Amino acid sequence: MKKQLLFTGLFTLIMFFGFAQKYAYINSEYLLSQIPEYKEAQAELDRIAVQWQKEIEAKFSTIDSMYKRYQVESVTLPEQIKQSREEAIIAQERAAKELQKKRFGQNGDLFKKREELVKPIQDRVINAVNDYAKERGYAFVFDTAGDLTIIYADPKWDINEQVLQKMGISVNRDLED
Repeated sequence: MKKQLLFTGLFTLIMFFGFAQKYAYINSEYLLSQIPEYKEAQAELDRIAVQWQKEIEAKFSTIDSMYKRYQVESVTLPEQIKQSREEAIIAQERAAKELQKKRFGQNGDLFKKREELVKPIQDRVINAVNDYAKERGYAFVFDTAGDLTIIYADPKWDINEQVLQKMGISVNRDLED
């Protein structure tokens, strides 16, 4: 009996605190899109990516030319020269693939550049959200961008504008619509 009463009291206390918690949500993509430095960083990343992609495409174009020339000439070439040309084409292709991986791979140059340019901005947003949530007593702040699926979110819990204000960024709503 004592255990049941203790369990009921504990359950009631948990339910009371569970319902008393405040929740809010943000859209990190929206927040970032409102920050001028983020737009500049994205433009810089896009410019670099295009430049590197052109560099890689030029290498593959050269390889393609080498291969076409080899196909045309292979009929008349001695076996030893054929083999050396094949090896040269394969080596060029391997080098081009390595460059592609170096630039665009999982931990490649573009990833590192994104970390350098974008991460400090993302950290500012996270810090502003954390500060605002602590000031307002929110138990949880969800991000509606990305994989989190929220079927319905009451706009009264949307704190995007307050986070931007906390970061010193003002948004003119008339210009967005």
